[in-house]
Amino acid sequence: MLDVLTLDQLRTFVTVADSGSFRSGAARLSRVQSAVSHAIANLEAELGVALFDRTGHRPVLTPEGQALLANARDILLRVDAMRARARDLGEGVELELSLTVDTLFPIAAIGAALTEMRVVYPSVSIRLAVEPLGGPITSLIEKRSALAIVVGEDFRDPRIALEAISSIEQVAVVSPGHPLGLRSKSGDVDLPDLADHLQIVLGDPTPLSEGRSFGILSPQTCRVSSQDTKHAMILAGLGWGRLPFWQVERDLYEGRLVRVATTALGRKGQVSSEAYIAHRLDEPLGPAAHVFRTALAQMTAAPAN
Repeated sequence: MLDVLTLDQLRTFVTVADSGSFRSGAARLSRVQSAVSHAIANLEAELGVALFDRTGHRPVLTPEGQALLANARDILLRVDAMRARARDLGEGVELELSLTVDTLFPIAAIGAALTEMRVVYPSVSIRLAVEPLGGPITSLIEKRSALAIVVGEDFRDPRIALEAISSIEQVAVVSPGHPLGLRSKSGDVDLPDLADHLQIVLGDPTPLSEGRSFGILSPQTCRVSSQDTKHAMILAGLGWGRLPFWQVERDLYEGRLVRVATTALGRKGQVSSEAYIAHRLDEPLGPAAHVFRTALAQMTAAPAN
């Protein structure tokens, strides 16, 4: 009957297979060799197959042993994961870390910080959304996320605590063949020039921007739902717009995009916005959220002068 198998037998089986002999396995398990041999014999009796061929100088896995070794490893892995999760739950660790990130923030930094969090709390699941404008703040207000990354000063709520972590540089860009790209080579582009051409802008999926506009200088607009779409439309020459420098740095270097030579959108067409880690004041952060927040703040902190 298979219901009398023990985890100790399975762990002994895996240890002997990994070490290559009953003697080495016993040493790893801090047991006498006879106890290890007895445990393997009992396991073989329960399974009804020989796991090791003992006719040679060293025990060798039989084909059946080789096949069942993968099952034993899987069972032990799942049991260890269950114990880790139980330990985390006992410490108040979240089952899931929910996070909404402003589309202007470099997602690679989020991935790196989440990786560090998972090293400490491997049992915590992750739910990640990337949203523009009022999306991150709204996710906290509606309690869809425990943490949010907010860029800029346009959205505030008294229920939300903010911690500044870095700055995001946005640059006005256009494709080199666009009229504004050609104009930028000869001199400064002024406000009427910008208004004469289609501006690619992000739409806000929330009502927080209703009746407000952010950095829109042209009456001609193309509203898109994602930063990647905005980037693609500007690359295609459809219009001009502002994009985070981290997203277009390579495009500028390789000549696929050029800066719009205007002071109407900051010096050299560039503006800096503060990035914040945000959470609700009435929702205490769990251990995993604290680890993520600390890791992200350290990664994005400006170097000391």
